[in-house]
Formats: sequence, structure tokens, C-alpha cells
Amino acid sequence: MVASRQLTDPGNAPAQRGRRAAVLQLLRESGTPLGAAEVAERVGVHLNTARFHLDALVSEELAVRGTAPREEPGRPKVVYSAVAAEGPEGARSFRLLSDILLGVVAGAVDDPVAAATEAGRSWGAYLTDAPAPTERIGAEEGQRRLRATLEGMGFVTEAEAPAGEPADEPAAGVPEGGAGGGAEDAEGIRRLRLHHCPFREVAQRRPDIICAVHLGLMRGTVDTLRAPLTAESLEPFVTPHLCVATLRRTDLPTDRDVCDGPSAQQGPV
Repeated sequence: MVASRQLTDPGNAPAQRGRRAAVLQLLRESGTPLGAAEVAERVGVHLNTARFHLDALVSEELAVRGTAPREEPGRPKVVYSAVAAEGPEGARSFRLLSDILLGVVAGAVDDPVAAATEAGRSWGAYLTDAPAPTERIGAEEGQRRLRATLEGMGFVTEAEAPAGEPADEPAAGVPEGGAGGGAEDAEGIRRLRLHHCPFREVAQRRPDIICAVHLGLMRGTVDTLRAPLTAESLEPFVTPHLCVATLRRTDLPTDRDVCDGPSAQQGPV
């Protein structure tokens, strides 16, 4: 006998139990919005308890709060309604869809990694606001904006610190995408740690394709910013929840630049 596989994604909303489940069920079965006093009476709880559970359901986006029209003067009556479930119990199958689409890409494209990288680059350019023609974006600002883009996708980013020093705080919650910075070696190599991949479950099955998309996104972002940075590589799953991107400064002088500089061109005195 073949074991069945779960084809739908687990719901984001926590399971309801006890009195809160009863309140939610009442809202779902009611043909009209209900006030807190009506909920308290029908469920058999104190008015404050009913309000507590109703407010919690609103916070969990399982119910909405509104007002009932009144004909007489006074404060409008606050009422609550359940949010309609999407499909059977709100079931979704995004993981199944992603697996199907990954299979299509892997089977229909000669070089799926290259195609995924190029697709990511195109979307990175699309998602990035290009600077004005006269605006110059430095490496630090370019990395800051890159981190802001990644944070907007759901990653938590962290610039790797110099050896022996603690890494900076993740950029989540820091205004305008957080700090840029981090360690940089003599060749302009710096590393960016990426936590909490928003596509981790899918990436674990096909890291070659999903991580190529992310690398392309980073390249498209810095290209559009015209920042002196390039995203060289992305190392997936250094730990189960950590990937590491390698960035490189492109505006540092090379050995040839140093040798060909003004001082080197001067003849003997």
C-alpha cells in the first residue's frame, strides 16, 4: 500500500481550542455579525472573556471587526464576523505547485541553473529602484540597499564581521534596510549571511535552481544600482537555516593600476 503524501501546505493560523474555538464556530455559523454581548450569552462566558477571544481572533485574521448601523443617536455597536475560509478549510498547495514548476524547468530547459539565474537577475532589476543618472551609489550604500531588498523578500541578513569580532545585528527592524558594512579583505571580498530563507522547504529539494534564482536577484539588484559590487556566489545551507553570499568590491585598484600609477610612470630623478 502506497503511503499518502500531504499535498496542501499547513495553515499559518494557529489551531483554535476550547472557548476560542467555540467563539469562532459561532461566528462562522451566524448569518449576521454578532456583538460581544451576544457572543458571551451564546457561548456562556463573561463579557470580558468574549471580548478577549474576539480580539484575539481579529489579531489572527480569523475574524473582522465592524460596526452595525444605528437609527438612534449614540455610539455605533461593534460587531464581529468570521473571515471566510479560502477553499476547503483554507487549504493551499503552493509547495506542490512549486515542485511541479521546478520539474517543468528542470525538464524543459537545457541549462536550468543558468535560466534560473537569468530569471532572478531580471526580477532583481525589476524590484530595484534605479538611481538617477547623476547619482553615484557606493559599495556600502549598495550593500545596504541589497540587504533591504532581501529583507523585503523575507530573509534576515547579517554582514559578516572581521575575524574575532561579533557580527552585526541582523538588519530586520532597522530603518531603511539596516546597516551595510561588515568585513572586507584586501581583495574587496565581503560575505553576507542570509537567515530564514522564505523558500527554504523548496530550496532544500532543489538548491541548484532556487539558490540560482536568489543569486540572480542579488546580481540584478546591484547591477541596477550601478554599485561597485558584484554577487559572486551563494553557498546554500551552511547550517540548516543559514546561507552565505559572497560579494566583491569592483572599484578597488588592481596591482596593474598601482604599477601604472603616476609615481610609477615617473622617470629617474
